[in-house]
Amino acid sequence: MRLHRLEVEAFGPYPRREVVDFDALGADGLFLLHGDTGAGKTTLLDAVAYALFGRVPGARGQVKRLRCDLAPPEAASEVVLELTVQGHRLRVARSPEYEAPKRRGGGTTTRKAKASLIWIDRPPPDQPVEGLTRIDEVSRTVQRLLGMSAEQFFQVVLLPQGEFARFLRAETTEREQLLERLFATQRFAGVERWFRDRRAARRQELEVLRQSVRDCTARLAQTAQEEPPEDGDPADWVAAIRQRADQAVTEAEAAEGVARSARDQAEQRLTECRERAERVRRVRTAHRNLAELAEQAQQHARWREELAAARRAVPVTGVAAEAERRATRLDQAVRAEADRVRDLEAVGVDGTEAEVPRLRERAGKLREELGELSTLLGEAEQQRTDEARLAELSATAAHSASQAEAITEKLAGFPERMRELRVLRDTAAEALVRIDGVRLRETELSELLRQAGEVPALEQAARQAVAAEQQAVDRYQAARSELLDLRERRLNGMAAELAAGLRDGESCPVCGSAEHPAPAGPEGDLVGEAAEREAAEAERLAGQRKEHAASARQEAETALDAALRRLEGQTAEELATRLAETRDELARLHRQAEEKARLEDLMAATEEESADLTTQRANAEREVASAQAERQALAARVQERAQRLDAARGEHADVAARRAHLVTVVEALDALAEARASRESARQALEEQQAAVDTAVRQAGFPTVEAARAAAREDSAIAELERRLSEAEAAEAAARAVLAEPELGGISPDEEVDLDAAQESARQTRTTAEAAVATLRAATERAGTLERLARRFAEAQAELAPAEAEFAELDALTDVVNGRGQNARKMSLRSYVLAARLEEVAVAATARLRTMSQGRYSFVHSDAAGSWGRRGGLGLDVLDDYSGAVRPAKTLSGGESFLASLALALGLADVVAAETGGALLDTLFVDEGFGTLDAETLDVVMDVLDELRAGGRVVGLVSHVEELRQRIPTRLRVRKARTGSTLELTG
Repeated sequence: MRLHRLEVEAFGPYPRREVVDFDALGADGLFLLHGDTGAGKTTLLDAVAYALFGRVPGARGQVKRLRCDLAPPEAASEVVLELTVQGHRLRVARSPEYEAPKRRGGGTTTRKAKASLIWIDRPPPDQPVEGLTRIDEVSRTVQRLLGMSAEQFFQVVLLPQGEFARFLRAETTEREQLLERLFATQRFAGVERWFRDRRAARRQELEVLRQSVRDCTARLAQTAQEEPPEDGDPADWVAAIRQRADQAVTEAEAAEGVARSARDQAEQRLTECRERAERVRRVRTAHRNLAELAEQAQQHARWREELAAARRAVPVTGVAAEAERRATRLDQAVRAEADRVRDLEAVGVDGTEAEVPRLRERAGKLREELGELSTLLGEAEQQRTDEARLAELSATAAHSASQAEAITEKLAGFPERMRELRVLRDTAAEALVRIDGVRLRETELSELLRQAGEVPALEQAARQAVAAEQQAVDRYQAARSELLDLRERRLNGMAAELAAGLRDGESCPVCGSAEHPAPAGPEGDLVGEAAEREAAEAERLAGQRKEHAASARQEAETALDAALRRLEGQTAEELATRLAETRDELARLHRQAEEKARLEDLMAATEEESADLTTQRANAEREVASAQAERQALAARVQERAQRLDAARGEHADVAARRAHLVTVVEALDALAEARASRESARQALEEQQAAVDTAVRQAGFPTVEAARAAAREDSAIAELERRLSEAEAAEAAARAVLAEPELGGISPDEEVDLDAAQESARQTRTTAEAAVATLRAATERAGTLERLARRFAEAQAELAPAEAEFAELDALTDVVNGRGQNARKMSLRSYVLAARLEEVAVAATARLRTMSQGRYSFVHSDAAGSWGRRGGLGLDVLDDYSGAVRPAKTLSGGESFLASLALALGLADVVAAETGGALLDTLFVDEGFGTLDAETLDVVMDVLDELRAGGRVVGLVSHVEELRQRIPTRLRVRKARTGSTLELTG
């Protein structure tokens, strides 16, 4: 990483824009940043950190008050840093959040923090060409390019010596916090946390297993209805309650068997009583049914006679009804024959005297002719289809030809249109690239115009300051003249003043004589001490006002000179004209850039439309050729088929019309033949049926057909008579069959059976048996539940033992990882890793410390535990080669502490850079601490710094030590004044 340019405005003590050219400062590889205390040297380093990470290091970053109190209200607080990192040159700009006066009305408004990143050369492949404007995206991109966090950057680039001196003397906890920020060992803290979390999870799982054992014990006690023993093996208690439960099941099974036997005997006696009562009931019912049937004997005889007559009348009524139906069919056949004769005459054919064979013969001949016409009927239909197709093909060819011609005319203008769009697109792309540069020029011109507008006021202020200074000088000269005059007058009257205080007998304060022969008298007005003090005070106040006026005049002239230098002779009118032109150009570029996406879409749409139209024209041309070819072939076939169809249609409109006429004639001939055949068949059937009626009347024994019809009954009436007689016969047979059953022999209808006593006995024995079954079921379920719970208890006990052993091992390991338990050094895993990193830092720092201390001191890393059981591993002492003793770093002198802290800072920077894989650090700052070194040691330190810049680095020293100004020719001086600090490059 190499810094090129830093700009600050309204930031820290800098009210106006100040520029630091690191390329010019670092030309020799080493430069000095010096100035008075509080001028703002460290603020420049804060500005570098703020530009990169949006925050400043140390306690200054906690205040979050970065705006300059002396900045003009209209000045925007901003830090701009230009640097090269990993081969990419970029420009980062940030503005902090601050309160600014409202542009309209009173009060203030909050200006939000802003950030931007612009790629000066080509951006990385995954970054947009136009740069970044979101604060979080800028911070992530910068941190990724640098390869280190803000804390690491503050330590390895800015090298705050005060912090490393404190690091040398720090306790283990403070040293651990700094190293953890630098080396990002949070993942090892995550390992420690993972062990703790896993132990907590395993403890919960173990508690679940223990609770499962307790739950099984409680459920066993609840089921067995007894408390578990407080002492002894729970397994013995479980076996005992299971044995008692099994014994209870055995006793319940015996009681259930006795009750079941008594119940079965009672049920048997009840069944026998029910069967005897049922036999008596059946005998009584059979005797009652036979008595009722004997009373209905005469009615049953009348039903039999009526049923016999109705059965003899059935064949007579059937053949008579059929004869009537055949007579009706003969009448219908005669009327149908007459209708068919009229239908045949309607189509121009006479069929009155023709017999059936003649009619069928004529119909056959016409069918042969219809067969020939059916063959031509399909060709007639195809003829109509082909004629319609010819017209369609003609229309299609004409339409496709006109369409192809129209598309050709439209395509002719597309090349010129694409050239115009391409020119406009290229112009828009060029405008998009130029916007950032023009916007930057607009910002610079706006600032210059604002400053040009301030020039008259600054000139007026300078003139007023000169006049005020002249007035102050005049007043001071007058006050001084007045003081000198009064002093001279007092000196002249001093003798009279002393004489006025003389008393007889008192010694003179001048000569010591007690006699005063000729005391001096006053000459004019005397001036007293009070008047002189008053004049002196007036002269002092006038002098202060003169100095203030001179300072104000100097500040006004300085501000005016700075403004004129920035304007470089440009007037406000010229700047306003250039700003207006720039803004017009920026607006024009914005308008052109906004058109880029639309033009690209329009070009793509135009190209797509051209391709579509070309395809459509080719399709249209193919359709024209295809339609013309098909039309020529189809026209020949239509002409040849038309000749055949004209010959076949005869006197009719077409072949279909002639065929339809012949079909009608054939159908009429067939219908008439069928009607005459049906009429003859109906006449013969009627004659045969009338003969059958006479035979049926004679055989049934009826004198006439009407007598047979009088004896006839409906089928439902016959079925009802048959049902009644059948039921009576069945009832009599059933009653006699019941009485004839062997099991009813000897049964009297008057016998009585005591069924209620048998039912009561069965009910009581059934209740007793059910209670015994319930008792057995409860005992069995209890024994089964105890068996399941005992099995679950044994499983829980078996699962608990290895879990407790595993937890004990995990608990001990977690304590070791977290620096407790069997960890003798009380070092956690994170502290162990940090100790290894600190050892690397000690090795890297020792190389420089031995050089700077001329071989006397070396760093020694210690991993011993601290006193009172405190954690170890982060001890850092020094080995004094003069005495050969290892002693704490706290015993070093001030200069030695500076050397040690500088060596430690440089060594830590090397280790952190190697650890993070960050970008090469080409720019390095060392902040203060050189005032504690003697000349010889300072030479050694400067040699070490020369080694750093010999490797291509640029080293900036921040110090106010006078000797460094003589050693380092390239210097950046920070001047402080009441109006704010300014920068001056010397070299």
